[in-house]
Amino acid sequence: MLSWMKSRRVAIASAKHLYGAVVAAARRPELFRAVNAADTPLGRFEVLALHMVLVLERLEADGAATEAARRRLVEAFVEDMDDSMREMGIGDLAVPKKVKKAAGALYDRVATLRPLLATGAEPELAEALARDVPAAPGATIDAGRFARYVLSADRALAGQPTESILGGQLPFARVAV
Repeated sequence: MLSWMKSRRVAIASAKHLYGAVVAAARRPELFRAVNAADTPLGRFEVLALHMVLVLERLEADGAATEAARRRLVEAFVEDMDDSMREMGIGDLAVPKKVKKAAGALYDRVATLRPLLATGAEPELAEALARDVPAAPGATIDAGRFARYVLSADRALAGQPTESILGGQLPFARVAV
């Protein structure tokens, strides 16, 4: 019984560590500057959701072996959304509804981006990014550059061993923006 609880704690801690690595990759200022993404709550959410999709899709390639890790990664995302909304001052009664909406948006991004990543369809990916990611004030999203970054990041993740990814070693910083 105790070993089960310990292994569960380790798995949750590992998912939170991986989620922290995803957040760090998604919050790189040079990425926001390079593609003219808005550094606002909505802009940060969209860039984070994009990086979550990339990692979830890479882990999905391992099938059942990473099913629990994917679920725990999404749970860490939901917990962070809950904490973030409370920090922003959203009332306790509204938080669950907004967290559900954020989780739904993540799954919408998975549904939208999965086929585009699978085919490497750069023009269609650029169109989706331009539609979803808000631009910095007075700028326009450099959707083509953003799409090239996403496809490069997807290829870099595909070449990364699963154990490294689960350990939070993500190749995003090595991908040119």
